[in-house]
Amino acid sequence: MSKQDTSLSKSQLDLLKQFKKQVTAPQTKVSTEKKSSKQPIYTSPQAEQENDTQLFNKAMQGVQEIDRGNLAIEATQKSHQRLNAQMLAKRIAAEGTTETDETILSDTQALLNPVASQAFLSYRITTLQNRVFEDLKAGKLRWFEAVDLHGCTIEQARIAVLQLIQMAKDDHQNVIKIVHGKGPTGILKTCVNGWLRQHKDILAFVSAPENQGGTGAVLVLLKRTEKNPKYQQERK
Repeated sequence: MSKQDTSLSKSQLDLLKQFKKQVTAPQTKVSTEKKSSKQPIYTSPQAEQENDTQLFNKAMQGVQEIDRGNLAIEATQKSHQRLNAQMLAKRIAAEGTTETDETILSDTQALLNPVASQAFLSYRITTLQNRVFEDLKAGKLRWFEAVDLHGCTIEQARIAVLQLIQMAKDDHQNVIKIVHGKGPTGILKTCVNGWLRQHKDILAFVSAPENQGGTGAVLVLLKRTEKNPKYQQERK
């Protein structure tokens, strides 16, 4: 208290003290409230992770995994195409592939040399390198396209084989696959065996490896197509 305050009477000093208390009281209350306010509770990273996991599990309730069996297969996974005779005929007609020389193949000659339904087929020209034939036999040569002859008549099958050979030649490819099946009579298999031996553009054919059809299919090696008119035009 200052010296000037000593000149005041006792009653005046009491009033002055009461007034000072009233002035300073709100500040004290505010200070007390600040001190008594709760500090934020620290949450450990582990507790936060547990809370996130609980929220995620709650949000995922009732969600089912997509059935991958219904997903479309990407085109990149379909490295090979396999057509039936009807599909092949439609594709040939749409693309305008050149006509095939069907008359060179004799059904009679083919049927005169029957083969059993489970027989292993094998043919090669004498000048073909052994290494190339072994690669064909092992399925190491990538085939261009395949045709499935199941359900075909002899005439339909013969046309389909010739169309597939012509398609490969027009595309400058030299390996194809023919699925003839293992029917109890082996008629289509006998015909394919005879037809391919007659065709001037066939270098070799052999029953496919087990994982590519086994004795129910043949892998066929064709001559190169450098003399094909379409090939010559594209090179100019």
